[in-house]
Amino acid sequence: MIRRRLASSSPDGLDPEIWRISFVVVLGSIMSILDTTIVNVALRTLSRDLHANVASIQWVVTGYMLALAAVIPLTGWTARRLGAKQVYLATLVLFTSSSALCGLAWSTGSLVVFRVLQGAAGGMLLPIGQLMMAQAAGPQRMGRVMSIVGVPMMLAPIFGPTIGGAIVDHLSWRWIFFVNVPFGIVAVVAALRVLPRSVRAAVDPLDVRGLVLLSTGVPLVTYGLAEVGETGGFTAAKVIVPAVVGAVLVVLFVRHALATRFPLLDVRLYRRPTFAAASFAMFSLGAALMGGMILLPLYWQGVRGESAMHTGLLTAPQGLGMALFMPLSGRLTDRYGGGPLALFGVTVTAVATIPFGLIGPDTSMLGLSVTMFLRGIGMAFAFMPAMAAAFASLDHADLPHATPQLNVLQRIGGSIGTAVLAVVLQRALTGARTPAEAASAYGTAFWVSAGLAAAAILPCVVLLRAERAARHGGPLPPAVDPADAPPVAEVVA
Repeated sequence: MIRRRLASSSPDGLDPEIWRISFVVVLGSIMSILDTTIVNVALRTLSRDLHANVASIQWVVTGYMLALAAVIPLTGWTARRLGAKQVYLATLVLFTSSSALCGLAWSTGSLVVFRVLQGAAGGMLLPIGQLMMAQAAGPQRMGRVMSIVGVPMMLAPIFGPTIGGAIVDHLSWRWIFFVNVPFGIVAVVAALRVLPRSVRAAVDPLDVRGLVLLSTGVPLVTYGLAEVGETGGFTAAKVIVPAVVGAVLVVLFVRHALATRFPLLDVRLYRRPTFAAASFAMFSLGAALMGGMILLPLYWQGVRGESAMHTGLLTAPQGLGMALFMPLSGRLTDRYGGGPLALFGVTVTAVATIPFGLIGPDTSMLGLSVTMFLRGIGMAFAFMPAMAAAFASLDHADLPHATPQLNVLQRIGGSIGTAVLAVVLQRALTGARTPAEAASAYGTAFWVSAGLAAAAILPCVVLLRAERAARHGGPLPPAVDPADAPPVAEVVA
């Protein structure tokens, strides 16, 4: 906990020192948030310059998301065990240095390794920053403080791809990483001067065995799926061996989590229909959203010949739809519950993905932009309401375990969805010689994306019914540790 309590002359006002802390947190968070949004528009350039196909270069995105997922269960524990300020400074330094290494990468493999380091640091920056802001402001000013960091969260998915495209067009893809270095240096200096000193607190033992099993098993499964694009089939040893070994490790993790007193993730929560349904919905939506986000930039540049900057502008409508309608989604969830809104959101998302399955080499840009905006609205009404519906059936003691679990599943879904759709696209593009054939290949991949979104519809029906039953006992306020809270920007991105 932060030792020094900050006061304000008004219970609703913000002390100048809280504003300074918020500035430091936002400065550090901007780097992590933008890096989840600007890389997609550079994938085609990365593929060309590093001589890699789609199935290989997608690991630049997948590795980052897997690293984000791996550190989520550790964030709150690490902040309490080592001190929030100390951990925040360490992650700032790691993120800045790994960003520089990404810019210096000489091959696809080296870039993926450096992106994993970057993701591990970036995954901790925002939640630990939120924790320090919440501790400094106190419960009465929590909403105002969180709204400060919410501004760049909402704007990043809109401006991030455009900024990334401008950098790629006018400088080099390396500068989408180098640009973090000066921001990182300023953030470290500001954090050293501004952030209050923090002390260590007693915590439960860390489940090291569970961490090793899960953080090894999931990447192996994802790697096996991605190798389908390289080997051309599902029967090759490079596909079967990592996928099977990874699946066994995940099963061993579940058995271990059921037996240990302090599990990394409390898998017993899946016995509750509401939580299980919400978890599957979050996984499917993560796969459909993040996987789909690598397809359109590649389509715009590969089939339509658009520049990276124009690609960023054409990608922005989905982020705009999410940013505009997510606040409304939150208010309606408070009034009507998360179940109905989640069902509405996933249905809109699935239906709005169908036009992309029919995409051609001359499909109207305006029509695709409007459809992307609608897809963003669907996502806004899907993610947070699904999470809120899951909370309705949980006890207060379960919330610290449930929140990181749902976020882990969303990112794992995004990683697997990205790998699967990259494989589908790579196989569909084989032999494509004309723009029409290439567009048809992208359409095939988008049909799979639509299927991933549609897979969440049935769980949302279960979610709606289970939430109604749970709410008869009265809704539970989701009082979650900010270090375990969902970073909205990573949902939007």
